Amino acid sequence: MLTKDIDCLNNIFESIEKIEEYTSHLKDADELFVDSKTFDAIMMNFIVIGEMLAKLSKEFKNSYQEIEWWKIKGFRNIVAYDYFGIDAEEVWQIIQTKIPVLKSFTKNLIK
Repeated sequence: MLTKDIDCLNNIFESIEKIEEYTSHLKDADELFVDSKTFDAIMMNFIVIGEMLAKLSKEFKNSYQEIEWWKIKGFRNIVAYDYFGIDAEEVWQIIQTKIPVLKSFTKNLIK
């Protein structure tokens, strides 16, 4: 694995941990939506994840096709270009179901 890929994975992992930390006190999407500072911080970390993903080598992404890279990048684009159209419930579901999978994947590769 390229050093660049490892660096990107470390940054992705760090953003995931921040998302988890920022949401640890929240019970549901409604609480997330009302807490605008937390919502903004989480969205920024989704952008970071998408940016780091874009820097991963093609070889790396081709080696791990079980990860839906295009969906992660697509969500980053929604956050960056349609911020006011983001559905807090969808974000909450991503945090609850997709983030743990991505965290486990990155953790296994960097540690």
